[in-house]
Formats: sequence, C-alpha cells, structure tokens
Amino acid sequence: MVHAYGADRVGFGYTYADTATATLIRDLLSEVVKGRDAMAPALSWNAMVSRIRNLGRPGIASMAISALDIALWDLKARLLNIPMLTLLGAVRNAVPIYGSGGFTSYSDKQLQMQLAGWVRQGITRVKMKIGRNARADVGRVREVRTAIGPEADLFVDANGGYSRKQALEQAERFADLNVSWFEEPVSSDDLAGLRLLRDRAPAGMEIAAGEYGYEAGYFCRMLGAGAVDVLQADATRCGGITGFLQVAALCEAHHIPLSAHTAPSVHTHLGCAVTPLRHLEYFHDHVRIESMFFDGVRSPVNGELSPDLARPGMGVELKRADVERLAA
Repeated sequence: MVHAYGADRVGFGYTYADTATATLIRDLLSEVVKGRDAMAPALSWNAMVSRIRNLGRPGIASMAISALDIALWDLKARLLNIPMLTLLGAVRNAVPIYGSGGFTSYSDKQLQMQLAGWVRQGITRVKMKIGRNARADVGRVREVRTAIGPEADLFVDANGGYSRKQALEQAERFADLNVSWFEEPVSSDDLAGLRLLRDRAPAGMEIAAGEYGYEAGYFCRMLGAGAVDVLQADATRCGGITGFLQVAALCEAHHIPLSAHTAPSVHTHLGCAVTPLRHLEYFHDHVRIESMFFDGVRSPVNGELSPDLARPGMGVELKRADVERLAA
C-alpha cells in the first residue's frame, strides 16, 4: 500500500506482492517522483521506468511502479475533487464481473456452494480452478455445471497446469459441459501452445491469458502471436493505471477484448474508462482482503460493479486501525 501526498490531499495505491516491493518503493522510487507535478502521473511513470532499467521490468519492479502510479492517479483525482472515472473519461457506467474462486483445494460441496452462490446473487459468469489433476478436473467441472444450471457461463483456469496435448483433450471434454472460457490451458510463456489451443479449441470456447504481463512488450508479443481470444491484464502488475491504458490501446489495435484481472477497487473505475474491456474478475481472495482493509468497497448489483461517483479518486480509504491491529 502506497500513499502519495500533494497539497492537502493524499492518494492511495496498492499491489499484491512481497514486502521487498515496499522496500523498493521507499528506498528508490519515492525519491524519483518526489517534487514532480502531481497533475502529470505519466511523467512520474516514465521517470520510474527509467530508474529501474538496471533492475529489470518484470516482477517486483513493475509491481512497485504499479502501486505508486495508482496512488499518483488517485492523488490527481482527489486534488481535482473528482472521481477517477471522471478524470479518465467514461465509456460505460458499470463493469460486468465474473465470480472467481473454486480452488482445487475445495471439496465438491464447497465448490458447488461458492459458484452456485454467485449465480444466485445475479453473477451469471463464474470461474473455477483446474490443473492439479486432469482426470479429476472433468468430474469437478461436471459437479459445478450441475450446481449452477445450464444458463450460467462457466469459465475454467488451469494456471498453465496442462501440457499441450492434455489441454487439447481437456478442451474437448469441457466443451460437452458448455465451458466457454479456458484460461492458461498451458503456460502463458508458451505462446505457440496457446495459439495451438486457440486454433483447435471447440467453437464457442475462448482462450485467455495475460495476467502475468508486466510491460507493454509482453502483451504486444502475445497479441502478435495470435495466442489469445481475450487478453488479461492487471493494473497492480502491468504498470498501474498508466500501464493498463497502454494495454487497452494495444487491444484496440488488435481487435481483441480485454479482461481485468482481480483488484476490483482499482479496476472498477479503470474498466469503465477503456473501450475494449469485456469484464472484471471478481476474485474471492481479493474481494475478501479489500473488504477487510478498505472503506468504500463496492458490492455488485445484477452482475456488475459501478464506481461511486460521489467520492473522489478511487473512492476507497484505508482502514488504518484495522490494518494496524492485524499487523500487530
């Protein structure tokens, strides 16, 4: 979590990363942005990218830039006393979401209860984890389809857990259960494997990847290889709001839809501001953590998240007392 100070306002940003990320922000990046124009977050972003050149872009360097960039955009909006969406410019009023969880550690009963619960709440797209045991995965997917009914969209995420041939075989089996989204069937670094799956997956099943992208070149290579039907990006990894806007521009140029990965408090405003966005991952763990730590967290209505336009910036505040109590 990062705070950026300007005049009498405080901007807030965050990422999900190791504590070494906080050290990098404190010891290196904070000095790079200190004293710069608070109305020009992209100027600070360029300075941070230049400063970490010898450290490398992937990993904690990009996540540190992401957190600070989000805080700087939040600060700008708060200085103007407007919501983030007004600052960025709206193309929609709400972001469709899909419920995400269904971990491989869950029992069949837990799995069914969680995903069916989202459908009952009006979230008609749900995603479950697979990839630990290929043979068991088909049975788990069948159990979920029974629980959620025939109309809800069912997504699966292998986290790169299958080989190419395994993934092809699984895709055929999942098609019989009306699975419409197959995320990271093979490693996201295997662009040829993703392209193979995209070319040979059953009609109606989209291949998705990209959540581990840290910089524009990564996304450009994935799109250039024709590896995905839907590109994923995460503003807490890919360089913050500045980086996410770059990814959205790439998607528009390649005529590929974009899906925002987790971190709903950031992506609600951002998702309403980028044209190619398809939906936002409403991830169980991040929803739980953000509800614990942030005041102003939004709840879905009819399967969508909408920003609070009555509050400046991202519309969330850190619950300092709760964070300090849990950290003690």
